Amino acid sequence: MDRSMHPGFRTMFAEGRLTLGLFVPIEAYQGSIPTMRDHLARARQAERLGFAALWVRDVPLYDPSFGDVGQIYDPWVYLGYLARHTRRIALAAGSIVLSLRHPLHVAKAAASVDQLSGGRLVLGIASGDRPVEFPVFGLDAETRGERFRDSFEVLRQVLETQFPEIESPFGSLHDVDLLPKPVLGTLPLLVTGSSRQPMEWIAAQSDGWITYPRPLAAQTDVIAMWKRLTAEAAPGRFKPFVQSLYIDLTDDPHTAPTPIHLGFRLGRTMLIELLNKLESRGANHVILNLKYGSRPAGEVLEELGAEVVPYFSKQKLTVPTEGSEEARERRKPTSVG
Repeated sequence: MDRSMHPGFRTMFAEGRLTLGLFVPIEAYQGSIPTMRDHLARARQAERLGFAALWVRDVPLYDPSFGDVGQIYDPWVYLGYLARHTRRIALAAGSIVLSLRHPLHVAKAAASVDQLSGGRLVLGIASGDRPVEFPVFGLDAETRGERFRDSFEVLRQVLETQFPEIESPFGSLHDVDLLPKPVLGTLPLLVTGSSRQPMEWIAAQSDGWITYPRPLAAQTDVIAMWKRLTAEAAPGRFKPFVQSLYIDLTDDPHTAPTPIHLGFRLGRTMLIELLNKLESRGANHVILNLKYGSRPAGEVLEELGAEVVPYFSKQKLTVPTEGSEEARERRKPTSVG
């Protein structure tokens, strides 16, 4: 099945282009727990401003030592809520902890959200990065890589096959079927991080890869590695490269970047230049996170929507390049590379 024709996938990804998404909650907050105030208004604002996707995390339990609980709500309930109150923007899970959940429950929930949203769900999956959660569910954290791989195989089969015959560590499936199926009979599955799998397996089996930000030189090498592996594993298939990025967008559009956790405090001109560089290296989607922002999220969204998103959307403007007249008019900031 051609998963690249899936509506959510097509909204988010195009070969040779970069688009922008947002992690929910769309707010700046101290500590681990967001307020979740005005979150629906911010989601609708993001859709109006042309962002490609809203990303929802899966954090089953509050671990004070970890530092962030995401959007608090159950991801499937929340995705259903967002599906009801948005129309065009893609809805993405970033990411469902597959190793903690039975794959049939994941498949049922994912296909339901996909149907209710008109095919807008892109399903990011992961093996889990919080070992403290596994004993609570009676699971061994050291086996999460094997559970992820076994679950992935079941998930793919039940989403795409009618009455599949399955024998797996999760049980036996015979003479019954999972309903509903996704809108196009398939869902894009994006693997997050290594998920304790060889990169060759991820390149062959996934529909895309989600990873973390790195210094530009290092990320350039990682993107090149991903493109090479996918070309070898699936010639002719486009498998997008996705990364997250925390930003604290300043009032001054020319503020030079200074590092924050997994991102930068910077002005919008430097953000545009960084995103342009990532696009030129082959990145396809950047998920912005506003948690560490120093300005109101609604205000930041409006600036991003007016001044940044138009360069990285389906109606793409030309990004000012170094040496162009437009670029020379700006005060030259310190390089982020």
